[in-house]
Amino acid sequence: MRRALSFAIVAAIGNFLQGWDQATLSGSLTYIRQEFRLEDKPLIDSLINTIPLVGAAIITVFSGAISDRFGRRPMLIISSVFYIAGGVLTIWCPDVCILLLARLVFGFGIGLAVAFVPAYITEVSPSEKRGLLSTLPQLTGSTGTTVAYEVVFGMSLQSQPSWRLLFGGILLLSIVYSVFTVFFLPEAPTWLVSKGRMEEAKQVLQRLRGREDVSGEMALLAEGVGVTATELPVEQESTGGKDMNMPYRSKRRIAWVRRPATGRSLLGSVLDPVRIRWKRRASNEQADVENPPTEGESYASDDMYTPLLSDHGANGGGDPKRVILCMEAVSGSQQHCVLVIPEGDASETDQRVEAKASVSQQPSRPAMVPPCGGGIKHVLFLGIGMQILQQFAGINGVLYYTPQILEQAGVGILLSRLGLSSVSASLLVSSVIFTLQLPCILVAMRLMDVSGRRSLLLSTIPLLIASLLLLVLVNMVDFGAVAHAALSTVSVVVYMCCFVMGFGPIPSIICSEIFPTRVRGKCIAACSVTAWLCSIVVAFTLPLMQRAVGLSGVCGAYAFVCLVSLGFIFFLVPETKGAVMPP
Repeated sequence: MRRALSFAIVAAIGNFLQGWDQATLSGSLTYIRQEFRLEDKPLIDSLINTIPLVGAAIITVFSGAISDRFGRRPMLIISSVFYIAGGVLTIWCPDVCILLLARLVFGFGIGLAVAFVPAYITEVSPSEKRGLLSTLPQLTGSTGTTVAYEVVFGMSLQSQPSWRLLFGGILLLSIVYSVFTVFFLPEAPTWLVSKGRMEEAKQVLQRLRGREDVSGEMALLAEGVGVTATELPVEQESTGGKDMNMPYRSKRRIAWVRRPATGRSLLGSVLDPVRIRWKRRASNEQADVENPPTEGESYASDDMYTPLLSDHGANGGGDPKRVILCMEAVSGSQQHCVLVIPEGDASETDQRVEAKASVSQQPSRPAMVPPCGGGIKHVLFLGIGMQILQQFAGINGVLYYTPQILEQAGVGILLSRLGLSSVSASLLVSSVIFTLQLPCILVAMRLMDVSGRRSLLLSTIPLLIASLLLLVLVNMVDFGAVAHAALSTVSVVVYMCCFVMGFGPIPSIICSEIFPTRVRGKCIAACSVTAWLCSIVVAFTLPLMQRAVGLSGVCGAYAFVCLVSLGFIFFLVPETKGAVMPP
C-alpha cells in the first residue's frame, strides 16, 4: 500500500501542476491584460483562457492509441516535458503570440496528465484502496490551485507584481516531475500483462505489493486479456478443452490460463456475484498470500481451486466463461473452494486447469458492468455522458472566473477594514475557498471505498443544485451589499467543496475502471476529448452568457444540468467500488 501510494503521489504531481497553472492564470489575468494592453481585446482575452483547453483536446485525440501501444508511463513523461516547455516559453514570452503558444503547450501537458494520471493510478492500486488512491489527482490539483492563489495574493500586495515568476514555479516543479517519472515510476502492471510482458509485470507487482509471491494477482491480471508471451517461449498444453491454452509458463511452473470467449459482450450482461467457500482438509496448513508460510513451509503446499474471472472480451465482445484455477497438492494437505455459478452455466464453465497460483483470502467483487445491457459502446456512452454533464455543471467556468465573480459580488466590502483592493480581496477569498476544499477531498478519499462512488455522487449533486439556486436567488433579490457578498461567497464555497467530493474526481475514476485494458487508453481518450471540448465551450461562453443573461441565468442553467446529472447517475451509472477491473 505504501509503495502504491508513493507511485500515485508522484503521478499526481501532474495534476498539481494543472491546478497551479489554472489558478496562476486566473489570478494573473489582470496583470497580463495591463502588460499586453488587452483591455479592449476580449477575443485575445478569451483565447488565453481557452487555448490550453484546445491543446488538451488535440493531444488527447492522438494519445489514446499511443497509450495502449506504448504504455501509461511514457504519457506521463511526455506530459512533464510539455510542462517544462510551456514554463520556459511563458517566462520568456515577449508578445501575445508567444504567450498563446506557451498556453497551447501547457494544454498539451495538462491533457496528458488529466487523461492518464487517473488511469495509471487505477492500474497500480490494489482494488480495496483504488478509490482512495484514485482521488489523489483531485487532492493534488486542488492543493496546487490553493497554493497558487495564495502566492498570487501575496504578489498582488507588491507595488510591481511580476506574473512571470509565478510560472517560474511551474517550471521548477515540472523539472522535478520529469525526473521522478523517468527514474522512479514503473509501468502499470495491467498494461504489461496485456502485452505479454509477464516477467516485468511480476517484478512491478512485487515492488508495488512489497512481497515476493504475487502469483494470485498475476493470474487475475493475465486471465482474459488475450496475452501472448513476447519475451518467453509460448507453451501449449492440453487441459481437457480444445479452447484452453497456457500462453506463459515460468520456471516456477506458474501458468496463467486464458479461455477464448465468444457470444454476447461481457459489458452487456451483469456477472452474478461469485461466492466462494473455503474448506480445509488439514488444519496444519495456514499459509497463503495474506499469511506468509512459516519456516519449513512453502506456498506450494496449498491446494486451491481458485475461481478466475473469464475473458472479458478484450476486443469488445465475448460471453464471460468462468475458469477454475486448480493447484495440485504436493504436501499431503488439500484446500479447495467451491465456485457457485448461475444455473445453466455449469456444464459450460465447470472446467479445471492445473496451475500453481494463489489468491487473496478476500476476493474482489466481480467486474462491474452497466445494469442495462449493451456493449463497449454503451459503457463508452456512460463515460462520455458523465464527462459532458460534469463540464456543463459549470466547474471550469467557476474555477477560471472565481476572482471576477467574487469581485463583482462585492467581497471587497467584507474585507474593507483590511485595506485591501477589490482584486486582492477576491484573490484572498479565492485562496480561502480552495483551502476549504482540501478537508472535503480528504473526507471523499475516506468514503470512496466505503460508501462507494455512486453514493457520493447522489449525495453531493443535490447540494450543488442548492448552492447554484442560492446564487440565482442572491442575484435576483436585493439583500443589501453585505448580505449579497456573504451569500455569494457561501454559495461558491458550498459548490466548490461539494464538487470536489463527488462530481470532480468520480467521473474520471469510473472511466478508469469500466473499460477493458486493451481499449482503455482509447476509451479514456475519447472521454477526455469530450470533457475538454465541453470545457472549451463553458470557458468561452461564460463571459458571453454573463453579459446576455447575467450571473443568475448562468447559475440557473448550471443547476438544470446538475438536475439532469442526478437522474442520469441514478438510473444508468453502476457502482464500481471494489469491482475487478475488466482486463
